[in-house]
Amino acid sequence: MTRIEFHFNAPDRLPYVCRLLRKAHRQSLRMGVLGSEVVLRQLSAALWTFSDTDFLPHSTPSDSKAIQDASPIQLHLDPSRCRGLDVWVNLGDEVPQGFAQCHRLIEVVASDDHGRMTARQRWRHYTAQGYDLLQHDLSKAAST
Repeated sequence: MTRIEFHFNAPDRLPYVCRLLRKAHRQSLRMGVLGSEVVLRQLSAALWTFSDTDFLPHSTPSDSKAIQDASPIQLHLDPSRCRGLDVWVNLGDEVPQGFAQCHRLIEVVASDDHGRMTARQRWRHYTAQGYDLLQHDLSKAAST
């Protein structure tokens, strides 16, 4: 069964996701990030600039299929393109189609009202399907 985690109260999602992807890349995990075209474009730019010492190889929907397939970090609009990856990171508002086929799904939730509202809807969907959800309150982690 898919392990589903909610990382909520992210004050700034993109730098947080960059750090999350760096950690996963160091563990040789293959990651798929789902979101809107605008969010994925912003994340791609952030992956190039967030660290002076780290390079996180990634692909975007505009790259060729060969480049996407070879990339350890794949940014996708379409969840069906994430099949076969170790971890999915959802930055979208909807439950990703086919999420049950991945080993681990991470929902990164912003601290704004819209982010919390859509996360609650996804939370209810997953629990109605019988998933035990893990939660990580990022506001608590930042204060310790």
